[in-house]
Amino acid sequence: MVSVYLILSRQYCLSGHPTLPCNVLKFKSTTIMLDCALDTTAALYFLPLPLVHSPRLSKLPGWELKECSGRVFVDSQPEFSLPERELLDLSSIDVILISNYHCMMALPYITEHTGFTGTVYATEPTLQIGRRVVQVKCAVNDVCLNSVSVCLRLLMEELVTFMERVPKAHAASSWKNKEIQRLLPGPLKEAVDVCNWKKCYTLQEVNSALSKVQLVGYSQKVELFGAVQVTPLSSGYSLGSSNWIIQSHHEKISYISGSSLLTTHPQPMEQSSLKNSDVLILTGLTQIPTANPDGMLGEFCSNLAMTVRAGGNVLVPCYSSGVVYDLLECLYQFMDSANLGTTPFYFISPVANSSLEFSQIFAEWLCQNKQSKVYLPEPPFPHAELIQTNKLKHYPSIHGDFSSDFRQPCVVFTGHPSLRFGDVVHFMELWGKSSLNTIIFTEPDFSYLDALAPYQPLAMKCVYCPIDTRLNFHQVSKLLKDIQPLNVVCPEPYTQPPLAQPHRSDLMLELQPPPVSYRRCSVIPLPFRRRYERVQLLPELAKSLVPSAVKAGVSVATVSAVLQSKDNKHVLQPVPKPAPMAPTKKRKRVVEEPPESLNPKPLLSGAIPLEPFLATLHKNGIMEVKVEETADGHILHLQAEDVLIQLEEDSTHIICENNEPLRTALRDLVLHFLQKL
Repeated sequence: MVSVYLILSRQYCLSGHPTLPCNVLKFKSTTIMLDCALDTTAALYFLPLPLVHSPRLSKLPGWELKECSGRVFVDSQPEFSLPERELLDLSSIDVILISNYHCMMALPYITEHTGFTGTVYATEPTLQIGRRVVQVKCAVNDVCLNSVSVCLRLLMEELVTFMERVPKAHAASSWKNKEIQRLLPGPLKEAVDVCNWKKCYTLQEVNSALSKVQLVGYSQKVELFGAVQVTPLSSGYSLGSSNWIIQSHHEKISYISGSSLLTTHPQPMEQSSLKNSDVLILTGLTQIPTANPDGMLGEFCSNLAMTVRAGGNVLVPCYSSGVVYDLLECLYQFMDSANLGTTPFYFISPVANSSLEFSQIFAEWLCQNKQSKVYLPEPPFPHAELIQTNKLKHYPSIHGDFSSDFRQPCVVFTGHPSLRFGDVVHFMELWGKSSLNTIIFTEPDFSYLDALAPYQPLAMKCVYCPIDTRLNFHQVSKLLKDIQPLNVVCPEPYTQPPLAQPHRSDLMLELQPPPVSYRRCSVIPLPFRRRYERVQLLPELAKSLVPSAVKAGVSVATVSAVLQSKDNKHVLQPVPKPAPMAPTKKRKRVVEEPPESLNPKPLLSGAIPLEPFLATLHKNGIMEVKVEETADGHILHLQAEDVLIQLEEDSTHIICENNEPLRTALRDLVLHFLQKL
C-alpha cells in the first residue's frame, strides 16, 4: 500500500425535504445518486381532479387561478416539485441507489430527461419488472420478486392513471411568472421554485426508467468501476427497503434512509454491517417524532368503530402499498372483537389487485414469522382471508362493479392522500356533507388541513392518526451509539429543535463531534482523513526486493517502479530499461547512465542516540559541544567549529557555513548510526 491524498469527496443535496431525499455523492472517481424522491406536496396548491362532474368546482370564478373556500388554487393538472437539476450535470451520474419505493418516484424525470446513461440499483426485481400476478402465480417458489421495483411500478402506474383519466383542457402556466406570483395571496405566494414544477410523467417513461433497474439482493456486493463496492442491507421499514454501504478498500460510507426498529412485516433492520463507518449519511427519520405508531393504530381503530356503529362511513386516503397492509391486518384482528365483522372494506385503486397479490409472495422480504406462513402454506398477510370471505373487496375505480356491490356503512381505502386526484376526490364530494362520516388521515406526508382546504365547509368528521414507523430521535441516538460512525452527515432540520417546539432539545441530534448538516442546493465536503490506496505489486518486481529489518517484526524495502492506473486499479510495474544507442563510425558507443530517478539514493532509517553520538564526536576531536534540549529532540552546538546539529525524531540538520569538508565529515558520522535501505 502507498500513502496518498484522495480527491476530495463531496455530497450535493438536490432535495430540501428530509424524508424525500435526493443526494449525489462524488466518491473515489464515481458519482452516485442516493435516492430520487418526488415531492408531491406541491399538489396541495391545485384544485382537486373529480372523477365525475362537480357542479361546485365547475362554478368557481376565474381562469387559471380560482378561489375556493377562501383560498386561491391553481385550476390545472397538479404538478410536482422535482429534485434540483442545475446544481451539477445529472448526465454524469454513474449509478442511482434506491432505499425504498417512496424514495424513487422521481426516477423517470432523472433517467429520461437528463442524459442519464447509468444503472439504477434496487433490491431484486423480477426479470420482467411489473409482470401481472396472473403471469407469475405458478412460479412463486421459483422466482424472487422485488417489492421495491414492483411496488414502485404500482405507485407510478397509479399516479399516471390518476392523472390521465381526468385530463385538463388547458394547462395553467401564466401564474408561474415571478411578477404575477409575488402579487398572489398566501400560501400560493410562498410556493418555492414553482418554475421547476413539472407535470406527471407518462407510462412509457415509467417503463423506460424501470428498464434501467439492476437487480440486487440483501448483502450482495456490487463493484462500481473497480473503485467502490455498494451493498444493500435490510432497513426494516417496508418490503424490500434498504440501507446502503458504499465502501472502498480503506473508506466506508453508510447511507441510512427510511429505517425502522419496530417489529412489523418486513425483515428486521440489519445494524451490525453499519458499524465503524468513516461517514454515515442519515436521512428519512420519522416526520412525527412525538406520535407513537401503536397509539395511532389504536386511535385509528377506535374512531373507525365509533363511526361505523353510528351508521357512518369511513374514508382512509392512502397509498396503494405500505401502511395500508398494516391497517388491514390491524382491522382484521379488531373488527370481530368489536362486533363489526360484517362491515365491508373496499380498497379502490387502479393497481389494488396487483398490490394485494404481490404482498403475499414477497417471502424473502418478510419477517421470520410471516416467512414461516408462506411455507405452511398459509398467506402471510390476513387480508387474503378478508378477500376470501368477501369482507375486503378491491376495485380499479368507482366505475363498473363497485357501483353495484357498494353498500353502507363501510370503510373505503383509496388514494391519493393529498385529496387532489384519484377516487378519494369522489368520496369527499359524496360524503363530505354528512357529519355521520369520518375521514381518517394515516399518511404523514401531507398537512391534513391543507388537504381539506378546497372541500370546506366540511360536515364530516376529520381524524388525524399519522402512522410513521421510521426511526425517531431517541431510537437513532441509541443506534448511533451502537454502530459508532466517525462522522454523521444529516439534513439541517435534524440539528435543531422544531420551530413550533424550540424547547424540545430531545427532537434533534446531539452528537460528538457535531453532525455535518446540509440543505437543498448545498455542497459539502465529506470529512475523510488521509487514507491509503491499495496498489498491486507484480511478481517479477516483488522478486527484486531486498527487505531489511528496521525493528523486530518489521521489514521494509525500497522499490523503483512505474505506477500504472487503469479502471481505478493501481499496479506497480518494473521500470523499462532504456534502449541502447547504436554505435557510429565516427565515435565509440557511449553507454548512458540511467537517470537518478531510476537509480535512487538509498533511504535511511533509525534513530541517532545522543550519548553514543557525543562519544563519537569526542573520538574524532570535537570536544566543545553544548547540548540544548528541545520539544522535538536536541540541538548540538559545536562551539569551536561554530556548527549546529539538530537531532529530531524524524530529521537531522547540519548547519555549517563555508566549511564543506567539515560538513561532509559530520554527515558521515551521522550516517554511521543510520541503516541504509
